[in-house]
Amino acid sequence: MYIGRAGREEIFEEFASYVSYGKVEIYRGLGFDFVPGRRQGCYIWDIDGQKRLLNCRSSGGVFNLGHRHPVTTEALRSALGELDCGDHLLISEQRAALAKKLAGLLPGDLTYTIFSVGGGEAIDLAIKLARGHTGRAGVISVSGGYHGTTGLATAAGDPKWKDKFGPLAPGFSQVPFGDLGALEGVVGEDTAAVLLETYPATGGVKVPPDGYFQGLREICDRTGALWIDDEVQTGLGRTGTLWAVDEYGLTPDIMVLGKGMSGGIYPLSATCISERLELFFRDDPFIHISTGGGTELGCVVTMAMLDVITGPGFLEHVREMGELLEEGLVQLGERHHDVQAGFRRKGLMAGIDMVEEPMGLLLSMELYKNGVLAIFADNNPRTMIIMPPLIAGEEEIGEILTALERSYDGVRESWDKVKTAEEGQEADGPDV
Repeated sequence: MYIGRAGREEIFEEFASYVSYGKVEIYRGLGFDFVPGRRQGCYIWDIDGQKRLLNCRSSGGVFNLGHRHPVTTEALRSALGELDCGDHLLISEQRAALAKKLAGLLPGDLTYTIFSVGGGEAIDLAIKLARGHTGRAGVISVSGGYHGTTGLATAAGDPKWKDKFGPLAPGFSQVPFGDLGALEGVVGEDTAAVLLETYPATGGVKVPPDGYFQGLREICDRTGALWIDDEVQTGLGRTGTLWAVDEYGLTPDIMVLGKGMSGGIYPLSATCISERLELFFRDDPFIHISTGGGTELGCVVTMAMLDVITGPGFLEHVREMGELLEEGLVQLGERHHDVQAGFRRKGLMAGIDMVEEPMGLLLSMELYKNGVLAIFADNNPRTMIIMPPLIAGEEEIGEILTALERSYDGVRESWDKVKTAEEGQEADGPDV
């Protein structure tokens, strides 16, 4: 009914004419002519059904449960018999039920949830609240991180994401991830919040040294700054625990969730806070609104998603598959040390470092040829991000490792051609 109503070329032309000419030009230049058609579980098929890709991008965690998971799709079908989006200004049975469920799952005293549509909007709210609560303006983020493309989220990002948009909100600064000394040197009496992803995905799945989060918590407690933990990609089981921060036994002041909350079906994000911070809204509970935030249909889908990932054995499965992936990556590194320089992994979230930066793009294209969709890190092109759906089993992990092995051979061949061409240009000398 919806897939295949137009041919590939017609879709590309319409997309270029009415959505994004630039994307089409880039994809055509790379030979990436894939248009998603059927999608199910860990896989997506091209519009004509001839090419299948194992989705190791997962849209940053949107497809934690794969595509069209039967539990979440059935929840939406059932809810459509009674509900709609609801009115964000009114009391909602569905928002109350989801917030209560989250309160029982979140760490420490995070018992209140404010819903938004996407992660960027939820980050904006977190920053607004930190400034409102503390009466301070300063926000410190980490270089290589990514928090969205809305106003305050953009200001907290790397130059790549903000420099072309003119003057942004003042008061933002960055420090290297994992460097407590650098953080200590910039946190001051005007610092409202320290904002970071538990493991910055867009920065290449960075993992901090031992004691980093404990030191971060101590600095924030001592200075009165709030710790905003961005778990948009790392939360909801991605790292083998329900929340990535669970590994450290710590509670941030604000936790931001998104992507996987949708169950791959209905967009929803959340800013989760303690009662201490919720007091800020009691004088004026309408000071922040989100028309599409916490739609009642989305709440039902998210409840169903949470039932799946908190079910018996789910997180154990994620940890087991992550260990299997790591074993394979170790072996690949031994056989292909001229291509794979190293890797970092937490659960089913891995960052594979290439020996040369351009190899990240080459590997993306080679994996595509070998049936895997994966993209290098935007803020660290040397690193390939591997994030399969959390439902992936031994067969899918084996398929990923096989595709990587074949792709490394392709990367090596392409890189040798690049070096040969460069050497030829040097031999010819400069043009006169």
